[in-house]
Amino acid sequence: MNSLIIKNLQKKYKNGVKAIDNISLEIDNGMFGLLGPNGAGKSSLMRTIVGLQSADEGQIFFNEVNVLENPEFIKKQLGFLPQDFGVYPKVSAYDLLNHLAILKGVTNINDRKIQILSLLEKVNLSSHRKKELSTFSGGMRQRFGVAQALLGNPKIIIVDEPTAGLDPEERNRFNSLLSEIGEERIVILSTHLVEDVRNLCSNMAIMNQGKVLLQGNPEELIQSLQGKIWRKQIQKEELISYKNKYQVISSQFTAGKMNIHLLSDNKPSGFQEVNPTLEDVYFATLNQKSLVL
Repeated sequence: MNSLIIKNLQKKYKNGVKAIDNISLEIDNGMFGLLGPNGAGKSSLMRTIVGLQSADEGQIFFNEVNVLENPEFIKKQLGFLPQDFGVYPKVSAYDLLNHLAILKGVTNINDRKIQILSLLEKVNLSSHRKKELSTFSGGMRQRFGVAQALLGNPKIIIVDEPTAGLDPEERNRFNSLLSEIGEERIVILSTHLVEDVRNLCSNMAIMNQGKVLLQGNPEELIQSLQGKIWRKQIQKEELISYKNKYQVISSQFTAGKMNIHLLSDNKPSGFQEVNPTLEDVYFATLNQKSLVL
């Protein structure tokens, strides 16, 4: 069992922005979802964990080793798929994986070949192994990114907004791959897509403005809102008055009509109770920082 423990982590940039504001988390094997809007601090946290930037205060322990003091320890056991990763466009998939495997310390040529061919099979790119990466679609590039992250059999994998820009079919294929590789290691999925966390992760945290606002098991967090989420279809121009009167957590158009969800222990007049979703948990947490679930 692998363990990542983050204690009271803080990071402030030169422009005064607190990108990481006293974060503490404990993460074990499996898929962990880090959910939050763009600019919430997710990427800053990922970069600090992998050693791409320093922290101002706090500690990070991976398998009981302080990786802020010993960054090479986690780097040797890490697979990282950043939101935007560069590739050499004129190099084939196999040749680039071979190059990266050498950099990761897989020095035996036969071991390298076996591992690369196995990974290409796992990410369904075997038939494209000789093609230049410039010919790959967005989904193929992301699956190649998973293959390079898995080189060296890492104990922790971090993926940052991996399905951004993918079509639904590629996204489903990519998520199935993530789920498969998360059984024997830590996989941290940083995303703003609530559905991906609901489908993949057994534990999660919601971040905003550098803080962790809520953490726990997605199903348990959803159950904590049972009997508290109410829906009503309204006219668009009525939204402000409803927000002034109720704790409206979200509003969206469905078939051209505006539907609002609000959080209340008691049924408001004219509203219908609905089963809560992880999206309700997410919006309730973001819109009410004082909310205790």
